[in-house]
Amino acid sequence: MFIEQKLSLLFFNTMATKTYNYAIIGAGGAGIHLAMAMMADDFFSDKEILIVEKESKSENDRTWCFWEAGTGKWDALLHHSWAKGSFHSSEIHQALAMPPYRYKMLRSIDFYNHAKNKLAASDHFHWVQDSIEKVSAGSPSVLHGAQAQYQAEHIFDSRIDAGFYENKDSYTRLLQHFKGWMIETEEDFFDPEEFVMMDFRLKWKDSTSFNYVLPTSRRTAMVEFTLFTEDLVTDDTYDKILKQYFEEYLQLKKYKVTEVEKGVIPMSDFPFHKQHQNHLTKIGTAGGWVRPSSGYFFKNAEGYCQQVIDNLKAGRLPSKGVAQSRFRFYDSLLLDILKNKNEMGEDLFTSMFGKNSATQIFKFLDEETSLSEEIKIFWSFRSGPFLWALWRWFLG
Repeated sequence: MFIEQKLSLLFFNTMATKTYNYAIIGAGGAGIHLAMAMMADDFFSDKEILIVEKESKSENDRTWCFWEAGTGKWDALLHHSWAKGSFHSSEIHQALAMPPYRYKMLRSIDFYNHAKNKLAASDHFHWVQDSIEKVSAGSPSVLHGAQAQYQAEHIFDSRIDAGFYENKDSYTRLLQHFKGWMIETEEDFFDPEEFVMMDFRLKWKDSTSFNYVLPTSRRTAMVEFTLFTEDLVTDDTYDKILKQYFEEYLQLKKYKVTEVEKGVIPMSDFPFHKQHQNHLTKIGTAGGWVRPSSGYFFKNAEGYCQQVIDNLKAGRLPSKGVAQSRFRFYDSLLLDILKNKNEMGEDLFTSMFGKNSATQIFKFLDEETSLSEEIKIFWSFRSGPFLWALWRWFLG
């Protein structure tokens, strides 16, 4: 034991005296996206990169779903994908015209294992399990960990700024929170080629809430209940809604729950982009990479990482132009409506999916539409709530 302690101390002291070119705090979706993008670019072949993550990343702690046209970067890791989808509300049952898109499902454990194996094979990437308690940004910057200190020329930090929690009354903020069950049936029940993107027929009170169904075989599916609300609900509430949805809407009574997944995603117009510093760049949720009006992240993160790398190669601040566009203004309007008229969520999404093709909606959420295409999407909504949100935006 004494020898192990001495070796551990020697290891951490060695890490502390070395200055890395870049340090990435957090090996979640954003941190791994960035590390893998750096590994794939020759610009970083002579750079020393530190990754500090407090968890072992040895469990499946989340599931990412995203749409993509054609072959994608992570196709070999996918758990499942779908060519067909549907949208349900109390007014419509809409089949989603998706070509050339597929909806793709990636389990985090597969993403983590793939990344750890790749990074471990490189002499330039160094993965440390530690919890960063404080950062002193400078030249070089210092990362104060629970077990050691580390130095880097530039830090990419996925930790959310304390101001987000402390000043919540000074910006618009909702929580996207959910609980899902991976279930297994005794007989064939699901169509593994079609998923349900949103089903508003069963809601919690007067809220923006819905179920979605992701079949992975004829006998297995992930079914989740999601809410866009200011406050969380009790664990029993999720379970009650899920059970009711199975019995009344899916007409399914015999099933076994094999996995449970829960999560909370902040949806906010908090100015995350103002948290960047000369030697520190915020990434992931902390960098504003999550779309405030929808909570979508994974595919956008891939594009933002490439933008960060292009900025580094051009000698610009890594954060320049990342997650800053007219789409953030659109998000602010939608978020304002969902906060002040939370019961309108079903109406908004019914208008969106009922009057626009899924391909246009996907392009819009990927920030790839033209201004004329965006006007067409907004024209499909009732104007009153947006005019009221616009008025509040002008008033500040």
